[in-house]
Amino acid sequence: MPEELVVIYDTTLRDGAQAEDISFNLYDKLAITEKLDSIGIHYIEGGWPGANKKDTEYFKEVKKLKIKKSTIVAFGSTRRPNQAVEKDKMIRALLRADTSVITVVGKSSLMQVKEALRTEPDENLKMIYDTISYLKKRVEKVFFDAEHFFDGLKIDREYALKTITVAEEAGADCIVLCDTNGGSMPWEIADAVETVKKSLKTSIGIHAHNDTGTAVANTCIAVQYGARHVQGTINGIGERCGNADLCSIIPNLQLKMGYRCIDDEALKNLRNLSIFVYETANLPLNKKAPYVGESAFAHKGGLHIDGIAKNPATYEHVPPEKLGQKRKILVSELSGKTTVIKKAEGWGIDIKKNPAILPKLIRLLKEKEHEGYQYENAEASLEILIKKYLKLHKKFFKLKSFRVIDDKRREGGAPFSEATVMVEVDGKIEHTVAVGNGPVNALDKALRKALEKFYPELKEVKLKDFKVRVLTESEGTGAKVRVLIESGDGKRRWGTVGVSHNIIEASWQALVDSIDYKLYLERELKKVD
Repeated sequence: MPEELVVIYDTTLRDGAQAEDISFNLYDKLAITEKLDSIGIHYIEGGWPGANKKDTEYFKEVKKLKIKKSTIVAFGSTRRPNQAVEKDKMIRALLRADTSVITVVGKSSLMQVKEALRTEPDENLKMIYDTISYLKKRVEKVFFDAEHFFDGLKIDREYALKTITVAEEAGADCIVLCDTNGGSMPWEIADAVETVKKSLKTSIGIHAHNDTGTAVANTCIAVQYGARHVQGTINGIGERCGNADLCSIIPNLQLKMGYRCIDDEALKNLRNLSIFVYETANLPLNKKAPYVGESAFAHKGGLHIDGIAKNPATYEHVPPEKLGQKRKILVSELSGKTTVIKKAEGWGIDIKKNPAILPKLIRLLKEKEHEGYQYENAEASLEILIKKYLKLHKKFFKLKSFRVIDDKRREGGAPFSEATVMVEVDGKIEHTVAVGNGPVNALDKALRKALEKFYPELKEVKLKDFKVRVLTESEGTGAKVRVLIESGDGKRRWGTVGVSHNIIEASWQALVDSIDYKLYLERELKKVD
């Protein structure tokens, strides 16, 4: 028997864009649309035409894209109180968006009708009926978002149910139950969906917010009790505490509950989609995100790693490969022999051939961590460290000297940073100067400027993140610091680390490792070719 389909409806571009610190421009929205389409999201809610110029333009521009799998949806509200539906400007704007599907939001809570709409309960019912029936004659499908439904059910059960039966009578193709304030518990969702299923013949959907941290659980239990249309956002972005996270919901439904949402191959691209949306929104990645986070399949404790080596199911609830992920073995002061052996194997080094070296390597790692180095987020530095110890690392350049000057010339003015770097490559000396918006930026620019003449591939490398951690707080401004740098070249990302009492020296260590690692990767690729 084939798996039952659960329809996935993405509202990242509308509800997700209402999150604090997020502002997608038109091109961001179009790029995300293409990514959502590529993994087979069934419906993409593009925005609210007529509400703002950007959303109106979106529906014009999206028609130029080659959308293959998804259906674009325009979002709007019921007509205004005491106004003919055909004269409502927002309804006309919805139709001008020229989509085959429209989602209409309407009030399902008596309190919202009285306090927010400031109209009569019967008028709200007419607004729902008039809007849906009018649009249904003009587009292929109309979905009804029953706003505040679960709260409305508690305030006046009969009225809340009446709003959705009116929507069904008007011809709605799906009734979406919205936990708009995000305050419902899973058992409340289950009871409500079960009740609604007895009242309606129309397909039921769920739209959950995360104000109690239960949006994913609420969505999954709604499906268990009969919902077959799921709304959410990528990475759970959204107003207040966010929306239900499709990056958790889709794998839960597909891998845990036996439903079909997207193709298995598309599931492997969910992490890439998650990263793309974070970066487009200019937000830091959530390493701890279930399924798609960098740490989702990371193992640090020796007992865990030993168990994983024997049987991955000992500490992994699903195989990482199903999500396009890789198992990550972390090396730290907690590491045992199995950890180091497994990590080295991933780099093509068979330490078991020389067992005497293993205790020395473990001792080296523990000494480095005692000094303040941390390799969980700096595996490139770890690989370089071990290969240097085993004399397997090629030195691509030698530092002759560097100098950094910070010059502040007037009160209230910005400091002026200048870095001078002298390096030697294959016996040739290169001496360069660069200006930056800070000492580390200036040093980074000067080093790249000196080396790109010899290694043009370094032009691909971009610094993605830069973090400084004070390690010895009691020493005040003389404290030892750890600098973590994340770099990328458009294809890969890697982390490096430096530690010193001097922040410039710690930054230098991490920068050098970052460049060394890129050059090493390029030479490994040439060997494969």
